[in-house]
Amino acid sequence: MAEDKILSGDEVLKKYDKESNTMEYGGVMAKFVAALAISFSVFQLYTAIFGVLDAQLQRAIHLGFGLSLSFLLYPTKKSWRRDKLHPVDGVLAILGAAAPAYIVINYYQLVLRSGLPTTTDIIIGIIGIALVIEAARRVVGIPMVCVVLFFIAYAFLGQHMPGALAHRGLTADQFVSHVYYTTEGIFGIPLGVSSTFIFLFILFGAYLESTGLGKFFIDIANAIAGWASGGPAKVAVLSSGLMGTVSGSSVANVVGTGSLTIPMMKKLGYHKDFAGAVEAAASTGGQLMPPVMGAAAFLMTEFVGVPYIEIVKAAIIPAALYFIGVWLGVHFEAKRNNLKGIPREELPRLFDILRERGHLAIPLIVIVWLLVSGYSPMRAALVAIIASIIVSALKKSTRMKPIEIIKGLENGARNVLGVLVACASAGIIIGVVTKTGVGLKLASALLDLTSGLLLPSMFLTMITAIILGMGVPTTANYVITSTIAAPALLQMGVPILAAHMFVFYFGIIADVTPPVALAAYAGAGISGGNALKTGVNASKLAIAAFIIPYMFVMSPELLLIDGLTTGLIVSLITALIGMVAVSSSLIGYLAAPLRTVERLILFGGGIMLIKPGIMTDVIGVAIFAAILFLQIRSRKA
Repeated sequence: MAEDKILSGDEVLKKYDKESNTMEYGGVMAKFVAALAISFSVFQLYTAIFGVLDAQLQRAIHLGFGLSLSFLLYPTKKSWRRDKLHPVDGVLAILGAAAPAYIVINYYQLVLRSGLPTTTDIIIGIIGIALVIEAARRVVGIPMVCVVLFFIAYAFLGQHMPGALAHRGLTADQFVSHVYYTTEGIFGIPLGVSSTFIFLFILFGAYLESTGLGKFFIDIANAIAGWASGGPAKVAVLSSGLMGTVSGSSVANVVGTGSLTIPMMKKLGYHKDFAGAVEAAASTGGQLMPPVMGAAAFLMTEFVGVPYIEIVKAAIIPAALYFIGVWLGVHFEAKRNNLKGIPREELPRLFDILRERGHLAIPLIVIVWLLVSGYSPMRAALVAIIASIIVSALKKSTRMKPIEIIKGLENGARNVLGVLVACASAGIIIGVVTKTGVGLKLASALLDLTSGLLLPSMFLTMITAIILGMGVPTTANYVITSTIAAPALLQMGVPILAAHMFVFYFGIIADVTPPVALAAYAGAGISGGNALKTGVNASKLAIAAFIIPYMFVMSPELLLIDGLTTGLIVSLITALIGMVAVSSSLIGYLAAPLRTVERLILFGGGIMLIKPGIMTDVIGVAIFAAILFLQIRSRKA
């Protein structure tokens, strides 16, 4: 991307968020697509209220709606007209609805002849699998398709694989029957979670956006932190953290809050590469922020086998540490460059904001209360959706019109397509893994490669998750790494929740890790900065995300597995001091500018404080205190 080229929010979304680059129909076609999307949402709401259908039926209808909408909204070629449906896309949309409908219509016959598919079954199955892969190419991207095709090739060529990776190889009948006609493949757990929890939470997020919650969060952040040193950057961190409670997309979060905060940061004096990086790092952390988090968190409930509220509890401390780390980075950068905040008279007053629009936060409080009270995520999301509509009507300025309520149903269906297609594609991978047993083989290979040592295994798992995350969405990334890499960590005695959170974190942080850092590219698009430099700065600000997963694997109490303990409080205090040391060393400022030697020593001390252990904590505190003393004396001089 050329430096200094500033893009609009819509341009950034279309360029870096594949899910936002859709057709722009008019007339009858626009109404048809809207009606189909609304019908999709109505079906999901109906089953949430009156009970879901049998697993395969629920998932097949969900996939049918999703594939049909994907082919209608995402053209075969980017060069095709965006206002007119191409016949090829029309045919694929019909097939996308028909292939899953075959399962719905012939459900009982398919159950009776389970494992003995007919020729028609095989043909329909091949069409269905091909349609899922093509939808992934359009909605998710080529890297996802490459990963899926690699696993399919492995399924058929297993007898030619070397050593422990070899297997007998699958026939076409075995592959199609397992991947398309059981709940071990496309219609497995990922699509099951998408057809229940994820859809409703995304619909909830769509309604909250309609109420103007995003602007409310930005105003709140301005009132709280806009006046402080480096105010707009701290506003970006705070508002992105708040938006992260309801938004699971890094790029969409960058555009939503960055369109306002990045120009403010540049005006204050932040370099454009740093301004875009602040927003990218903060927005990426949104997927780590409870209660909604990223879509992969809902998959974790099924894979780990714990209630969703346990995932939320486990995410609280790591998410807080992450945002504290980003906050510290922008604070030290502001101090280093003597960047002041916004004059208080130019900022909104917190009391006025809460009085006028504080009611918009009630649905968030409702959903947290319901989850804590033991309600299922589906029921909690359903009640929260209703609450968001009712609450918005309390004041005229936030009240949604009937057409906006209907539009929310359409937006919810559109917003879920990326997750839906990623889940269906990930199902193909899971089908191959379960049918060939390659998951345990790869876990054993990882253990052999690292001689059973925990730190090297964690490092290789981190690299795998980050590389996958460069082209594969978080949902699919988590499915792959939790299936292949997490078992190796489990065999080393790592608690199951800590192992899954580890791969979840690194799948997310890939959004700011160069060379393919989509959130950083989006931030650079808005700021007009250099994409690579923005990515490097974002990685420095997000350094906490590279450290925290190692912390909670070695100290699982950080995930509140055993509740709040004295050991946890001590670990938190030392970790926070360590975060200050690491952030200041990377920026080059603590109480005064840091020399290179001081930065290196301080970084080492920070890592010692973050690593659990009495000896490392004592050494880390001594190093931090010594550097701070020298800094204060230097500043006075």
